[in-house]
Amino acid sequence: KATQKYYGKEGQESIDPVVFFKILLVGYLNNINSDRQLIAYCSDSLSIRLFLGYDVHEPLPWHSTISRTRSLYGEEIFLDL
Repeated sequence: KATQKYYGKEGQESIDPVVFFKILLVGYLNNINSDRQLIAYCSDSLSIRLFLGYDVHEPLPWHSTISRTRSLYGEEIFLDL
């Protein structure tokens, strides 16, 4: 609900906010600061794919999507959640 106002009904499909925050959690717990490295790490790990809800052959979001979504939310959303 906290991120609902940031998602529209038109245009390309957005990243699921639950998946976004799970990816950030993986990066935090594994001390990965680069979005490129984070997506590569998540792509290579079957257990993390299961945690994120992605199948083996299903592509993960682009690293740039993670960066843009992080800047879209702003600090207040992160502090609230």
